[in-house]
Amino acid sequence: MGLTATAGTKTALPLIPADVHQGVCYALYDLGTTYDKMYDKSTHKILILWELPNERMEYTKDGKEIDAPRVISKKYTLSLNEKSSLFKDLQSWRGKPFNEQELLGFDIKNILGNNCMLQVIHRTKDSNTFANIANVLPLYKGIPSKIAENPIMFFSLEETRVIPEGAPTWIADLIKDCDEMKNVSTNENNVDEDTPF
Repeated sequence: MGLTATAGTKTALPLIPADVHQGVCYALYDLGTTYDKMYDKSTHKILILWELPNERMEYTKDGKEIDAPRVISKKYTLSLNEKSSLFKDLQSWRGKPFNEQELLGFDIKNILGNNCMLQVIHRTKDSNTFANIANVLPLYKGIPSKIAENPIMFFSLEETRVIPEGAPTWIADLIKDCDEMKNVSTNENNVDEDTPF
């Protein structure tokens, strides 16, 4: 599910065009475990965010004019099962299949800072139109790789229960709503330091 601004809201930006865009992965947030009414089960979700360096927006912050890349995101169930959306998108992004050894040792953080091509499509639901990521593809040959303009961000509930400063409000709200955050005591800030995911 793409979590970009929707048409018709007072804070909406113009929709990201339906096209294939260069993307730079700059953020990955662990959203924790939540109950999914549609499937009647609890699932562990993550959110991956990409900059679109060729789609720009301008805004004023602290009296300064800022030119920044547009951003698009996709929510995934945290699973590398071959039927999962995360597995399919990562394998498509790589441009080659995973072998068993690669899957066992795969560190999701490795995607941060990497470039790809994102196929964006428009979908309408309840009179709102959304820009969604339909496919994640390898960076096309001949297109130079770009460096993320936003700070690289990684948040794992296995490492901390403190939501990073600067996380967008809508992402912070998703994290606060997960089972892991609801069950943690108010004075607990950190959990074990094992490798996340």
